[in-house]
Amino acid sequence: MKIGFIGLGNMASAIIGGILGKGLVQPADIYGADPSEAACEKASTTYGMQICTDNKTVAGAVDVLFLAVKPNYLGAVIEEIKTELQSDTLVVSIAAGRTIEFMQKAFGEVDAKIIRCMPNTPALVLEGCTAVSPCDLVTEEELQRVLTLLRAFGKASVVPERLMDAVVGVSGSSPAYVFMFIEAMADGAVAAGMPRDQAYEFAAQAVYGSAKMVLETGMHPGQLKDMVCSPGGTTIEAVKVLEEMGLRGTVMGAMEACIEKSKNL
Repeated sequence: MKIGFIGLGNMASAIIGGILGKGLVQPADIYGADPSEAACEKASTTYGMQICTDNKTVAGAVDVLFLAVKPNYLGAVIEEIKTELQSDTLVVSIAAGRTIEFMQKAFGEVDAKIIRCMPNTPALVLEGCTAVSPCDLVTEEELQRVLTLLRAFGKASVVPERLMDAVVGVSGSSPAYVFMFIEAMADGAVAAGMPRDQAYEFAAQAVYGSAKMVLETGMHPGQLKDMVCSPGGTTIEAVKVLEEMGLRGTVMGAMEACIEKSKNL
């Protein structure tokens, strides 16, 4: 299987690193192009992959093509490459806000096998979460092939495309919310006298471990919260303040704003 990337930025690098780390393909079977010479040089040096001089060459050489470009460039890239695709090439887009319908119109008479994805930045440390929506031309076998690639750098799940805006709120943008929460907890520890570096380590590990408990135990987050809240203890006092300050409503409101912005992109 030959895999191509148009765009060699951070997210493409995360995907390439995951795929190679899992041994799914060899470096010689990965092709890439990017207008940035620095990005091409970094990808070549880091991964030993093949760097092409133009997008058309990449599109015509591969079985799975990742479109890892900014949303505002996606239409122009599709116009450039659409006649170069092989009939069975799988086109995987990670461009935020660009629907399957948008891409189908851009491809025009070319019946491209499109899979729309929404990964998030923890993919950079192989802990990503990717939502996947295929068009009707993609077979189950082809979908599973792409899911295998996407799971090389974290979790990947199929969702109806109508939920992609919700995915942006709960996964795509949410690392920013979590980073703010970690920073706030660390600030609280610093205020209590803890050195800042140590405070970040404790706060980040607490979030990481808590998330892992949700994923691995299958327990409801409310149950896990109750396990920490001893009667008359310190944790329930903190929870009381968070409830009084409207933590849940604030987070939900932030997600609503994020989702609405995604719909209007």
